[in-house]
Amino acid sequence: MTDSRKMKIDRDHIYVMQILFAVGITIASQSLDLENKHKWALNFARYVMYLLTVQASKPVCIELYEILYNKRKLDAQGFFSKANRTQAMMYAGSVAVIYLNDKKLYAEDFPFVFVAYLAVKYPEVATSTKVAVTYGMGMACSFIEGYLVHVVLPDGGTIKGLQDKIRAFEANNGVIFPVKRLFIIVTKSMHCPPDLKEFNDKSDREDVNRLEACLPLEEVIKDVAGVKNRNYKNSAYKIMRPNKKPVYIAAECATPLHTLYRVMKNRHLYEAIADVKVEDIVSDFVGTLRTVLAKSPEFKKTCELVCFDDTDENSNLSDVLLDKIRELEPNFEEFINRAK
Repeated sequence: MTDSRKMKIDRDHIYVMQILFAVGITIASQSLDLENKHKWALNFARYVMYLLTVQASKPVCIELYEILYNKRKLDAQGFFSKANRTQAMMYAGSVAVIYLNDKKLYAEDFPFVFVAYLAVKYPEVATSTKVAVTYGMGMACSFIEGYLVHVVLPDGGTIKGLQDKIRAFEANNGVIFPVKRLFIIVTKSMHCPPDLKEFNDKSDREDVNRLEACLPLEEVIKDVAGVKNRNYKNSAYKIMRPNKKPVYIAAECATPLHTLYRVMKNRHLYEAIADVKVEDIVSDFVGTLRTVLAKSPEFKKTCELVCFDDTDENSNLSDVLLDKIRELEPNFEEFINRAK
């Protein structure tokens, strides 16, 4: 039996034991009035709603904290996509039961339930000194220290940083990059194609923007972890626009997510993590990556995360990238027109 399956069986057994424990306390206290089934159902719905409300308060507060203190934009779609659908249906059902019985959704006892929960949780918060490292956090750290450090930052010697490599590309090809950053594409499906043109509009229309690959930026060759002359390089793309000059950018997918995508496709080989919630891993990866990049003065000016819903057939990566460029450099058209 694999470790992951054993853990699942253990969780199931413990959950059943908790149910039996609750039933035992209820019977022993003789507080359950089975004759008044209507009142019993109403109280059950009310306390299910209370518990789900208290449980939801944590992710809501985390999202507000990120927006207020880390200046992160609200991603409503991403936030709600992480919600447990079963629990959402339970909440909606409980609200419906209470509402149809003409009762207050949150009665006078709710504040006591909430305050009691916070009081019980306080010792955990007060004594917690170590943060558990998740898969996603580890992936982000590995991506930064194992890859971005080598392709983005200069070494103070002969190896150029990303922005210097972009300037060399501009000089050699007579073009201009309006934003000299590495655009890191985070796809919803985690799929990362060999060429970003796969994310172009699938229609045959001639009035849409399209990505085309160019020559790569100057490669970085260095000795790393016992490997001699390891090669690193970034791809340059141009966004072809009808009746306008193309927009040049440095862009690529977040390769750790591509690795995770392949792992999930081969779950039978990786049974230890077969039952993990992929959404949580991606959320931790993106959150950690965004936080570290924002904290680092060097990365903050040279890397930009771009979330792209590749599951939407009507979505075009070129348009998403142009919106991001416009956000970072509102006058980018003027820069482009300076090119020869």
